[in-house]
Amino acid sequence: MTLFDQLSLPRADSHKGQNGKLLVIGGSKLFHSSIFWAADVASRIVDMVHFTSPANENNELVRRQIKQGFWTGIVVDWADVEEYLVEDDVVLIGPGMERSKETKNIVDQLLSKYPDHKWVVDGGALQMVDPKLLSNQMIITPHHHELQMIMTNYGFDSDQQALDQLQNQRVTVLLKGVIDRVYANGEMIEVSGGNQGMTKGGTGDVLAGLVAALYCHHSALLASVAGSYVNKKAGEALWQTVGPYFNAGDLVTQVPRTLWEVMLRSR
Repeated sequence: MTLFDQLSLPRADSHKGQNGKLLVIGGSKLFHSSIFWAADVASRIVDMVHFTSPANENNELVRRQIKQGFWTGIVVDWADVEEYLVEDDVVLIGPGMERSKETKNIVDQLLSKYPDHKWVVDGGALQMVDPKLLSNQMIITPHHHELQMIMTNYGFDSDQQALDQLQNQRVTVLLKGVIDRVYANGEMIEVSGGNQGMTKGGTGDVLAGLVAALYCHHSALLASVAGSYVNKKAGEALWQTVGPYFNAGDLVTQVPRTLWEVMLRSR
């Protein structure tokens, strides 16, 4: 049995909400698109995506714009974030969040209050979080520069020290690069593939949304490896028709097709 054999389909007798509920927290007044890419790809996989941003707090214009831009889930007022956090299977936090004191306060407060919930920590949240708050229920998705920021926040002198400490805390790490590396349960799995078209802004947000959606009903290891693999293979499929000339929106559309092809091959 391969790892991909463990990917499960929704049960034929299931009802709305039983095949995954995801809360996506992100966005800012500066970065508008990241959270939409993450939430959009997730909405094709799980039953329900709840979507909120601290940028919509006390800002009716931003709230209306968010609702106009996201039709495939439910936009939640920021004041109600914890109600939905407790209800949903997984929380993705960080796409489009700025590197700011406000982001740090939000992320550290939520992660310290709900350390046993299932989290995917990405983007601005990952850059600002106190890494000592990361736990065995959490997946983080750094690229190499973000890993160096985590290293600095720990007070370490090398990336390897940071990776060792994250493994001591039993955090699942999806280290993004030309070759992705997933660190979990004391092992490291490499995922190759993709192409230079995936340097476009937003492709990492698509990956974060995909991993978070898969994490709703799979292990952190499987969600990370399968998410990385499918994201890269979706980029390769797009290359066949447009070469490197695709963007995050194209990837959002291709990912479900590629995921289905992977699941069919594994059966």
